[in-house]
Amino acid sequence: MAAKKYRTVMLIDDNEIDNLINQKMIEAAAIAENIYTHTGAKSAIEFLRNMEKLEVASEVLPDVIFLDIDMPLMDGFQFLDEFEKLSNTTKKSCKIVMLTSSINPQDFDRSKKYTNVKLYLNKPLSQDSIQKINV
Repeated sequence: MAAKKYRTVMLIDDNEIDNLINQKMIEAAAIAENIYTHTGAKSAIEFLRNMEKLEVASEVLPDVIFLDIDMPLMDGFQFLDEFEKLSNTTKKSCKIVMLTSSINPQDFDRSKKYTNVKLYLNKPLSQDSIQKINV
């Protein structure tokens, strides 16, 4: 089964090497025209808030956000709490995939409480896991 194609995806991970690896995997799978990367959840949420103000928001908002959980300053769950405050347009546009090295079952259970979290994957992103993304 071919992976779904997206206009734009966003990677949010404080580990630049993970971002680079995941970016290369997404490029190799050719599932996205554009890839935004953020090394912090705070900058990513600010980016989304700024995108909402544009008339072309629907064209520039990411279709899929790959979100790490364990990050300094603002973790993945704090990002999700802030994401919930964004406009309905943004929330409908952006589907979230938790991409984490956490093996804590509580993180998995907690992620289910957020309606925008469509999938929970363990790092690293692989061609196999990319094929399963259909959000």
